[in-house]
Formats: sequence, structure tokens, C-alpha cells
Amino acid sequence: MENKDIKYAGSWKEQFSARGIIIGIIGAVIITCSSMFIALKISSLPWPIMFVALASMFALKACGKTNINEINVTHTIMSAGAMVAGGLAFTIPGIWMLDPDAEVSTLSLLVVTLGGVILGLIFTALFRKHFVEKAQLPYAMGQAAAETLIVGDRGGKKAGILFSSMGIAAVFTWLRDWMTAIPATLMSGRMIAYGSYGGIWLSPMLISVGYIIGPVAIGVWFLGALIGDCGILIGGQAMGIIDGAAAANIKSSLGIGLMVGTGLAIILKEILPRAKAIFGPMFRKDGQGDSIVPLRWAPILMIVLAFLFTLVLDMPVIASIITIIGVWIATAMSCQCVGQSAINPMEIFGIIVLIAAKACSSIGQLEAFFVAAIVAVACGLVGDVMNDFKAGYMLKSDPKAQWCGEAIGSVVGAVVSVVILIAILGAYGAAAFGNPELFPAAQASAVAAMVGGISHMPAFIIGIIVAVVLYFLKFPVMTLGLGVYLPFYLSATAFIGGALRFILDRAVPQFEKSGTGSVIAAGLLGGEGVVGVIIAIIIAVQAMI
Repeated sequence: MENKDIKYAGSWKEQFSARGIIIGIIGAVIITCSSMFIALKISSLPWPIMFVALASMFALKACGKTNINEINVTHTIMSAGAMVAGGLAFTIPGIWMLDPDAEVSTLSLLVVTLGGVILGLIFTALFRKHFVEKAQLPYAMGQAAAETLIVGDRGGKKAGILFSSMGIAAVFTWLRDWMTAIPATLMSGRMIAYGSYGGIWLSPMLISVGYIIGPVAIGVWFLGALIGDCGILIGGQAMGIIDGAAAANIKSSLGIGLMVGTGLAIILKEILPRAKAIFGPMFRKDGQGDSIVPLRWAPILMIVLAFLFTLVLDMPVIASIITIIGVWIATAMSCQCVGQSAINPMEIFGIIVLIAAKACSSIGQLEAFFVAAIVAVACGLVGDVMNDFKAGYMLKSDPKAQWCGEAIGSVVGAVVSVVILIAILGAYGAAAFGNPELFPAAQASAVAAMVGGISHMPAFIIGIIVAVVLYFLKFPVMTLGLGVYLPFYLSATAFIGGALRFILDRAVPQFEKSGTGSVIAAGLLGGEGVVGVIIAIIIAVQAMI
């Protein structure tokens, strides 16, 4: 992407600057705190990239002469801690939901979180080139962030369009989420009667994601929703074949199986054939292959992590090894999933690996949560920063500078996340987790429910087989699995954006060729994302007071 009007960095120091690091760390602390509270409080986590991109741009411009790459590296530092907090919040509270008297040491929480971060950093370095450059996945959030920085920096007519659409989405989101003057969803009573969350989420962000990703991938995503909800949940019950509980188990197990199968297929088709280029940096003195940085230290660090997981977390050696291998597969799944759909079900990836660990070793209930948390933290980190790396690829940033920024932000986020979780536990007690009035933590509740294993194994196995076959046939099966697994209203909302793109590309092709459509989508996405983070910060401050 050539933009002659844009100020690019001329050296490493102009990208990875001292002031950028300081601003990034301050932002990372704020975003991590708010992310932990919002993840526990309302069981969701807004993508931070749009907020941190704008915050970094305004902060650095206020400091004086800057460039778009310094802004990009700074917002990578800022955003890295958010999904680390999400990985912890979406898993660990389940421990106290099952056993309010459970004792978990601070050291254990730090080993879990920092272990997930270190593994996430390793696999980010190894996978970035494949998923961002070679596979050319959309990474809608990263595209929108890059577009926002470019248009905002250049000014002119498109900047007016960008910030106008951003303002409209911001006002809408504030009225919806803070003032509750607008309903968040429009639900179908008939579908709900069958156990389906049928309806539409009134979300400019998700509609914009659907528009940016495009009609093909979104069409497959919606097909999965039709199979899962209209086919299995509603159709199965309406025809009297299965009852509601069985239908729900089949739906969730099939969706998880499709996602696991996609992860295995990615490893088999994309990663293993290029293993020398991707994993060579861990075993070669010279060169770094596809990696951002040389990683000869990575195998030793993995052995150290396996030792710490066994010694500090009391996990069997086999479970520790499976966790590390599981992170490898799960982070590949996360890269693909976020790249294609802008959805990162990190707790699901954690559940998948904890089930594998339970199947292969005598792992206890507490240790099962540790496995899920390590995987979720790694997947949250890798999935999130791939958006930053997509933006960096479009903006010609040095990926090594971004990776160093990711390392700083993620370590800060890991420590802050643990401190906040311990503070919440001390202030509210174990009973606060799962309490609808305090911290519902729905994802952690789902992890607690799945500690016992996959609810419908035949559907899970069928999903794996189907996914592997379809992936080798070049079918976008990850989005199909997401559609089967996720609530229908999310898929339907994204489908509106994809359908709108399909119509406009044919009726008014110049609209997208001129870039106007993408600019509006970036603005709408950014407006909801920024306000979502602001509301999260307000909630966090109120909770602490």
C-alpha cells in the first residue's frame, strides 16, 4: 500500500521509540484493567485495536513529530494486554464456581498467565508471515485500524467521511449500551422457544466486519448458523427426532469439532509442509526463516515451561507437554479464526486442549482449568495482535519492532491481569464469580461445565472429519464451524454486512473501488469499538470505587 502523503519511519528508532514505549505501557495498564472488569462483568470483550490506534495517534501527535509506524508499534504495545486479560477472565473464575473454597496461589496464576504469554509470543513470531502475508487473510479489525490511521493522517474528504461514520456509530453505541435507549438485540420468540438465540444484534461493528470480510466467507458463516440453529436445534425438535438438550449438545459439539478439525487441517496442509521455514529459527544458528526474530531459545524455554507447569501447577508431565502442543494447534486455529471472522473464541480453544489433557493423563479439576487458561491466554494474545500485524503489514511497519512491542505489552498485561483478579477475589469473595449481580463470567461458567468433557462425542468426531476434508478442498470451514457454534444473532448480523457488500459491489461497483465503502465500514467499526472500550473503563473505575 503506497501512500506518498503518509509520513513513514526512516529507522528502527523512529518506530520503536522510548516515548512510544512509555505511552504504550500506560495504555496497556488502562486497557488491561478495563478488559478484566468488562470480561467478568458483562461476559464480552470489545476489540481494543481501534481505540488504541486512535489513542496512540493523538498522544504521539501531541508529543510532536511522529510517523505512522511509531503509532502502529505503540498501539501494538497498548492492545497486547487486553486479550491476555480476556484469556484469564474467561477461564480461571470457573475454579471458584465449582469450588468456592478452592485456594489458588498468586505464583500459580503468574505461571499460568506468563506461560500463556510466552507461548503466544513464540507462536506469533512463527505464524505471522504465513497468516498475514502468505495466506492474506482479511483481518478486518487490522484493516480498519490501518485505514483509520492512513485516512486520519492524510485528512481531506475521506477523513470527514471516516470520522462522521465513527461519530454516528459512537453515538448509537452510547445510546444502546450506556443509556439503554436502544435495544441491543431484536430476538425471535419462535426461535427462542426451540433454544436458539435467533435474532439480530444491533451492532455497527459486526455489520462492518461482515462488509469488510465479504459475502463469500460471511455466506459460509451464515450457512453454519442455518445448519446449527435451523437444522439441528429447530428442525431436530420440530420433527421429533431429538429433544432440546440433545439438540443443544449436538450443535455445540459439532461446532467445536469443525473448529478442531480446521486446526488439525491447517497444521497438516499449511504448517507441516513448511515446517522447515516456520520452525527452522528454533534450531538454526543463521537465518530466521519465516520468523520475526531468531528463536533458538524457544525449545529450551518450552522445556522450562513444561517443568514449571509440572512443578508449580502440579500438572502431570504428559499434561504439560499436551498443553504446549495444544497451544501450537490452538494458536493456529485462532489466527485463522480471527483472520476470517474477527471472532476469537479463546475459551473454546482452551476447552479443547483441557479435554485432550484429561483424556491422556490423570489431571485434576484445578489443573484442568490451568490448562484451559494457558491456552486461552496464548490464543487471546496471538489472535489479537495478528490484527496489529495486519495493520503493520499494510503500513510497512517493521514486524520485529511490533513483536518487541507485543512482548512488552503482553508481559505488562499478564502481571496487571493477575493483580486485578486477586483484588476482585479479595474484595468480593469467591461467590462473586457466577453471580449475575456482580461478575457473571459466562465464558468461565462454560469452561466449568465442559471440564467433564465433550457433551456429544459422535457429533464432535463427525465435525473433525468433515472439517479436515473440506479444508483440503479449499472450503472456508472455520467460519462454517463458527456459524454452527455461535449464537444465531451474531451470525445473522455479520451476514447483513456481507449481503450489503454483495449488493453494492454489483449495483454501485465504484462505491468500493473508490475506497468509500471500506472507509465508512472502518468508521462504523471504530466508533463502536472506541465507545465499547470507554464504557469498559468507566465500569472498571466504578467497580474499583
